[in-house]
Amino acid sequence: MKGASSGSYAFGRFRVEPGAYRLLRDDAPIQVSPKIIDLLLYLVARPSVLVSKEELFAALWPDVAVTDNALTQVVSELRQALGDDPSKPTYVQTVARRGYRFIAPVEREQPTAPGGRDLPSATSPLPSVGVLDFANVTRDASLDWLSSGIAETVTNDLRAALQVRMLDRSRIVQAVKRSGTDLTALRRELQFDMAVVGSFQRSGDRLRITARAVDAASGEALADSKADGLLADVFDLQDRIVAQLSAAIGSRNDAAPRRPLRETSSLAAYHAFTEGRVRLDTLDSAQVASAIDDFERAISLDTRYAAAHVGLGNAHFWQYEMSRAKNQPGAALLAKAIDHVRRAIELEPDLAEAHATLSFLLVSAGRATEALVAARRAVALEPGYWGHHFRVGHAAWGDERLRALSRVLDLYPDFPFAHFEVAMVHIARGHLDHAQSVLREGTIVQDRQAHLKQRYPARGLHWLLGLVRLAQGDTSEAEAEFDKERGCGDGQLYGPEFMMNACDGGGFAKLRAKDPAGATPHFQHALELYPEHARSLVGLGVAHALAGKRKEADAVFARADAAIAALRKGGRGGEATIAQAFLDTATGHDAQALDCLRSLLDRADLPFAGWTIPVEPLLEPLRPKRGFQDILQALAARAR
Repeated sequence: MKGASSGSYAFGRFRVEPGAYRLLRDDAPIQVSPKIIDLLLYLVARPSVLVSKEELFAALWPDVAVTDNALTQVVSELRQALGDDPSKPTYVQTVARRGYRFIAPVEREQPTAPGGRDLPSATSPLPSVGVLDFANVTRDASLDWLSSGIAETVTNDLRAALQVRMLDRSRIVQAVKRSGTDLTALRRELQFDMAVVGSFQRSGDRLRITARAVDAASGEALADSKADGLLADVFDLQDRIVAQLSAAIGSRNDAAPRRPLRETSSLAAYHAFTEGRVRLDTLDSAQVASAIDDFERAISLDTRYAAAHVGLGNAHFWQYEMSRAKNQPGAALLAKAIDHVRRAIELEPDLAEAHATLSFLLVSAGRATEALVAARRAVALEPGYWGHHFRVGHAAWGDERLRALSRVLDLYPDFPFAHFEVAMVHIARGHLDHAQSVLREGTIVQDRQAHLKQRYPARGLHWLLGLVRLAQGDTSEAEAEFDKERGCGDGQLYGPEFMMNACDGGGFAKLRAKDPAGATPHFQHALELYPEHARSLVGLGVAHALAGKRKEADAVFARADAAIAALRKGGRGGEATIAQAFLDTATGHDAQALDCLRSLLDRADLPFAGWTIPVEPLLEPLRPKRGFQDILQALAARAR
């Protein structure tokens, strides 16, 4: 629904701007989820018209089956944002069993030039472009790597040169594996406006590259390009292809770096780098070690190859991420990854992907302030790329995170993890109804993408929604959400971690239902996935205690104490502190638990530390205490 029109709609004290995708009251922005904007835009474009529920389902959730509860929740959130009383509505009227009607007078505001003629919105959605692998026409197997190499270079250069939304190559590679190269099928899955398709052929020491920009809907050719030259000059040939396409398919990006970025003059280094990147794009953990070998070979051939240093940093970070839920993750891998990306920035200060990657790594290292500076630099260099805005949101907190992730969803509406990170802020603020609405929207995307291999897999939203529902007292729905999360664990990155979280969630739901015998297998399964995981051990200890197995409970609590010590030794002080609060609460040391939580929030270097406190089941016994309410207020203030 985004970008349906360029003018804004005004009603009462409010204005909704389709281009900027925001709602304002008295010219002050109101933080709402994208789905609420979708609903509001649909209603205000049809003032006084009864809009049926079926029509809204089709408009807001096309091709997705959702329950009536999803629509009811979004309408409720919209009314809260507008301050509308459903019993005496000013804006949104419910027509029982039929639908909704927007009843306030609406004024359509069109942007105009000084002379009075209409102007296009400065914030209208950018066209989305996907670059497919280039076909190897001569079937020269020694050059197969160029298929991906040329496509990746064209993608990166068009992203820097034009005001367009370039689809990530990893998304395209995975989509082609599922659907082939048929543009109709790819457009259905990827929702792009334009595709760049091309080929190359070799004749002796010469190479010809051709490319065409195609309207994805009609198949009409929008631009053609061709470059001939020596194979050794492939970098120059690619530059010529990009220059020809740029002149035909988009507006120049004035924010692009003025100084050309250096690639490499070594064809062999470029070959090795491309092979490494292709291995990472398979999203197969078994390929990471070989990718590291490829990037190291590229750097040995050209020590100043900045992109290869970024690739090596990403590969080491992948290895680190696979260990991050352990009590002592691979800190050396993370340090090595950071060093390589910093080296890339030394070599190429204007390489946006290097700054964005550094930001992501620094967040994992607990250095959010530095991470935010790096992410903002990436956005300044390439403002049209959703990934850089996501890095800002990932490093930021409070309103800045919400603004950045709103921009992410504007550029990449089907990115499920953005919903997760938006919900984190609302949970910290204690706005559980709002978090629930955001997460319900995100779970729809997660379920639609559950079978896809992606760089940021669609995982965790059902688990987090389950925690929210458990905190709101709905044990049965919480259990259902935890079950759905467990059904998503298929070995992808983060899959086992969220499977473990969901097992814990199932255990907590059973504890809430006074069923310690039913809770025990859930915690034991979690510990099979991640042995000596502190939260799982505390949960298991509580289950034993409730079952009257005091000796077994004490033994498990002792293991939890050792696990917390291991967390501290592994450099995971924040996780250790909240786990200590769990253990202290479970063993009746409430005052010490509150001290732990206060110390966690006192750490200025962890801006989003403790965000789960409002929904942590193990902290439930602290809820009636005044000290805990003070902690919740401090956390909410920190999340502004």
